[in-house]
Amino acid sequence: MAMVEVAGKAWQVGNIFCVARNYVAHAREMGSRILAEPVVFLKPTSAVLREGEAIRLPSWSSDVHHEAELVVLIGGGGKDIPADGALAHVAGYALGLDLTARDVQAEAKKAGMPWTLAKGFDGAAVLTRFVAPEALPALDAVSFDFYVDGERRQHADVSDMAFDVTTLIAWISSRFTLQPGDLIYTGTPEGVGPIKAGEQLRLVLGESIDARFDVV
Repeated sequence: MAMVEVAGKAWQVGNIFCVARNYVAHAREMGSRILAEPVVFLKPTSAVLREGEAIRLPSWSSDVHHEAELVVLIGGGGKDIPADGALAHVAGYALGLDLTARDVQAEAKKAGMPWTLAKGFDGAAVLTRFVAPEALPALDAVSFDFYVDGERRQHADVSDMAFDVTTLIAWISSRFTLQPGDLIYTGTPEGVGPIKAGEQLRLVLGESIDARFDVV
């Protein structure tokens, strides 16, 4: 059972919604493009790996990639949530890594098969601690960074999202009923790449989040 905490309140993680292709430059580097509506896939709750735990790479993949993302914790569920009221449903924000077994994903794509194994293995949904919404500036002023062994590999300005947080909550809730404890991984910027055993990863969001993860 995966649990997260915000301001002393514990939440059991429910659905983990992940958004693909939400930054134009990342879509371009993956040979893709932004579509008219969000592209969403799911990870199982067993994929959650929290701050303080080591990242263990799966033995059956030789090419696991990092994808740094802003993560939204839903505190108040609902169906058909309007965009102008969406942020009232947010209990907190974290940074996360949508780890992807890129070699396995490539084979699945070629075969026309689902990506579940490539995206949903144990530890593939990395999470920092959550902070309350009021701890962050306005979302369009939020930026975050991802480092490998001290070298910055990814930077994102949340204002560059093709589909912002309010749009994502409204769109997802129009297709799926959101539940308290659901997570939304909101997409990654350009700069994705492989991680290897022995490296230290770091996720930073201003003064609010600074988390390190060892890869073993």
